[in-house]
Amino acid sequence: MRLVGFLGLVLALTTSAVAMPNNLSKPTYTAPEDTIPAPRDKPYPGTMRLLVDARDNRQGVFQVTQTIPVDPAIYPVVPANPAKPAKFTLLYPEWLPGNHAPRGEIEKLADLEFYAGDQKLDWVRDNVDVYALHIAVPEGTSQITAQFQFVSATTSSQGRIVMAPSMLNLRWHQVSLYPAGYYVRQIPVEATAIYPEDWQAATSLRPKSKEGNTTVYKTTDYDTLVDSPVFAGQHFQTHKLTSRAHLNIVADDAKFLKPKKAHLAAHRKLVKEAEALFGSHPYDRYDFLLALTEEMGGIGLEHHRSSENGVNREYFTDWKAGPGRRNLLPHEITHAWNGKYRRPKGMWTPDFRQPMRDNLLWVYEGQTQFWGYVLGARSGLYSKQDTLDAIAAIAAGMDQRVGRTWRPLVDTTHDPILSARRPKPWSSWQSSEDYYNEGLLIWLEADQIIRRESNGKNSLEDFAQSFFGGKNGDWGVATYERKDVIEALNNIQPYDWDRFIEERVYRTSAEAPKNGLTFGGYKLVYVDKPSAYILANDKRRKQLNLSYSIGVVMGGKGRIKSVVWDSPAFKAGLKSGLTISAVNGKAYSDEALKLAIEENRSGEGKIEIFAKNGEAYHNFMVDHSGGLRYPALEKITGEGVDQEGGIDRLLRPKTK
Repeated sequence: MRLVGFLGLVLALTTSAVAMPNNLSKPTYTAPEDTIPAPRDKPYPGTMRLLVDARDNRQGVFQVTQTIPVDPAIYPVVPANPAKPAKFTLLYPEWLPGNHAPRGEIEKLADLEFYAGDQKLDWVRDNVDVYALHIAVPEGTSQITAQFQFVSATTSSQGRIVMAPSMLNLRWHQVSLYPAGYYVRQIPVEATAIYPEDWQAATSLRPKSKEGNTTVYKTTDYDTLVDSPVFAGQHFQTHKLTSRAHLNIVADDAKFLKPKKAHLAAHRKLVKEAEALFGSHPYDRYDFLLALTEEMGGIGLEHHRSSENGVNREYFTDWKAGPGRRNLLPHEITHAWNGKYRRPKGMWTPDFRQPMRDNLLWVYEGQTQFWGYVLGARSGLYSKQDTLDAIAAIAAGMDQRVGRTWRPLVDTTHDPILSARRPKPWSSWQSSEDYYNEGLLIWLEADQIIRRESNGKNSLEDFAQSFFGGKNGDWGVATYERKDVIEALNNIQPYDWDRFIEERVYRTSAEAPKNGLTFGGYKLVYVDKPSAYILANDKRRKQLNLSYSIGVVMGGKGRIKSVVWDSPAFKAGLKSGLTISAVNGKAYSDEALKLAIEENRSGEGKIEIFAKNGEAYHNFMVDHSGGLRYPALEKITGEGVDQEGGIDRLLRPKTK
């Protein structure tokens, strides 16, 4: 009998036996009262004023003073019961755009006090929504003052480090509160920041005044404020890329601030290629905020008129070592169109309390991933070969995600909420935000189908211009749903796009969608030498990627970083966290492991791995005779094959 049938039989036989005795206490459920006003789309009466002292670059403590007008429409100055003061509800941002999840770090608020003039006010946290604070407002109060600290992470185990000795990342959502009951775009705010002495700052906000190390920014709405972070630092440069775009760089040390003319030219071309691709610019000004750092936490986060980008310190000084993180900026600027201006309907919310629905991230992030690599190649930030090597690694990597046999791609769009990027024991089986790279492969296939069906007249670029393009300077939001995507695709090239998306996104499958490679003139092959892309990626991640051969990624000092599900290493019993001591009887080193794999090419023996698990040691016999294997793309040749395929045309620059 199958297990499912057996369990059903057991359940049927025991249902009556598990009924609760009548003499046990049985509570009834009462839903908690919703004490927080729903957001309304009307102007908030008055302007908040926010002062952030960001000078503590030693211990990373932000000191905040915020004055907030009290709305008499929701919180009457004269309460119905004078003996019981009205409750004024303030919210801390919880659901953060670009994070696709509730990531507000309210646990880092400290020393929280509220005042009406000199009178200290009582406050209580909502017992259902812990991001809501109720303040007792006495009669006659027109505004309150909040004073508190944001005690930022000092080690990576506490969260992302945003304050380092020579730079900081001021993220307004971390250091502010806002009144409940209003769309955040309707709440005016004037922000002031005090930076360390002689530091320079960059943000898409425009300054109203500046005196010494204090900057007062022009009044804006709270939605725009949260969407306009700051990078500031002791070692700072800004470079004008175009009339609208600037590259603002902070570094751990001045010696890393050495971009060459060719480097800046590539970033300049990136902006031009992006605007040419989409046929518009949904911003009045765009600021790349770029940190060259090992001291501040890494980041890649999109905003309407800027992006937060954290890369290795040698981004410019070690340019020839490989593409490294140079696909980050192309990805983030693409989001100005895809994700910020055009946004899935379920991912737009009127405030930072309402949950987001992430099921269209295969468009939001998947197509951004696709265009990010295309723009990297077109701008010269990536060479064409680096781009082909990256696509090969992505295709091969997605083939290893055997979790697709039980988990459809759309379900991984919930991973930002489900797992919050915490490490998984078997990520290739569990899957993890696969909508990025599998999304890239899906949109590559869509591009090649459009080219084929239209005899080369149209491509996904036509979709990008019609769907993501808009009015120049419009950094508002235009929402869409799945049906809008399908309709837009059909307007470019009639095809059964509904079925295509249903099969690729909403159903399980046995292998990664690689048709776009062959339709585009290439095939995925495996070679015995890693590409420059893989070597650079391993160097950045401080790892050795042998996942394409025995199925392990080594994390240094013999530690297994991950094991591919159902790979030779998996079948031998290996798992992440083990430490390898010896390979084939010899002391472990990365080179020794690679040599053992290669020496067993076409052999009949097994690779003997001696590893430590806790205090115990075990032998693991890995059955792999394929030698070292690394993915690559090979051009399809033969009679009647176009020498320049669809992928070649896709990566060709549009601007001079």
